[in-house]
Amino acid sequence: MLAIIGGTGLTQLANLEIAHREVVRTPYGEPSGALTYGSICGHNVIFLARHGYGHTIPPHEVNYRANICALHEHNVSHVVSVASVGGIHADLVPGALVIPDQIIDYTYGRKNSFFNGTDKPVTHIDFTEPYSACMRAKILSAASSAEEAVIDGGVYACVQGPRLETAAEINRFERDGATMVGMTGMPEAALARELGLNYAAIGVVSNHAAGRGNSKIAISGTEVQTTLAQAMERVRSVLEHLVALHNEA
Repeated sequence: MLAIIGGTGLTQLANLEIAHREVVRTPYGEPSGALTYGSICGHNVIFLARHGYGHTIPPHEVNYRANICALHEHNVSHVVSVASVGGIHADLVPGALVIPDQIIDYTYGRKNSFFNGTDKPVTHIDFTEPYSACMRAKILSAASSAEEAVIDGGVYACVQGPRLETAAEINRFERDGATMVGMTGMPEAALARELGLNYAAIGVVSNHAAGRGNSKIAISGTEVQTTLAQAMERVRSVLEHLVALHNEA
């Protein structure tokens, strides 16, 4: 089963025919919302809004463990995460879609492992390549089929939030090698790896990062919302082709 985790700008899927919603509980608490079962172009998927269906949960308070555990317990094997990001690299302009292949974690205090506690064995997952190669390939193929331009590869800097970054912080992330910045990539990706899920992400560039481009002085919330609304139409097209491709395999 394929699951879609929607972030800012994607709390609902207009092209999703909803069959039913299921409220679930996990050993780690409640996920961000009910699991929405439905189909896209006749292909079954599960959808979960990361920030809640009313977009009320900030990035640092998302129960990432409950979200990933709930999907795993409901027979999900592949996950595509959709998340808004700020563009650091010059090529990542507002409205661009990017499929990251690396991540740097700047978050703190988040419950970031299923292996916490004295009753759990010490476990070190391999995270050399944080995103599933097969899932990334499917997304890239789906984008090609949908005739939607995407950027293949990039380094996602995951920050704590909920505030946006300073220009100096963005300069630091760039020196570290980051090409985009967001608030939800971790620990989501690592938790998915711990449970053996094939996880990859679509980054939707909602704005230039602080100190870059038209965000040189400040980031406009109005422009961010407009950009996301337009870009999400393209994301939905990619997702339609992705679910079809996934079900062919």
